[in-house]
Amino acid sequence: QVQLVESGGGLVQAGGSLKLSCAARGSISGINIMGWYRQPPGSQRELVAAISSVDDTDYADFARGRFTISRDNAKNTVYLQMNSLKPEDTAVYYCNALIHTGVPARYWGQGTQVTVSS
Repeated sequence: QVQLVESGGGLVQAGGSLKLSCAARGSISGINIMGWYRQPPGSQRELVAAISSVDDTDYADFARGRFTISRDNAKNTVYLQMNSLKPEDTAVYYCNALIHTGVPARYWGQGTQVTVSS
C-alpha cells in the first residue's frame, strides 16, 4: 500500500513563507511526476507545480517566481517552498504523484491547509 504523507501547512501572514513536504511511503519501485495542487475555498482543485524524475519543472502562472518545487529521489519526497504568500494563496494543498508499484498509478495526499492572513 502506498501513501503520500504531507506536512508543513499552517497559518502565515501575507508576505511570509511556508515549506510543504510530501513523502511517499510503501513498496515503491519508482516515482515519475510529482506535483502539488491546491483547492481554494469554493473553487476547483488546480495545479500549482509539478516536477519530473529528472527535475524538469512546470508552474502555474500564479506560482511562478514565488514558489519553488523540488524533490529528493532518495527520500521519495517532494517539497514546495512558498514565498511572498498572499491571502489568495489560502487553500488546501494536495500532493500528487505517479508511482510505480508494478503497475503505475496516481496517488493523492490527504491535503494540508495553508491559510494566509492579510
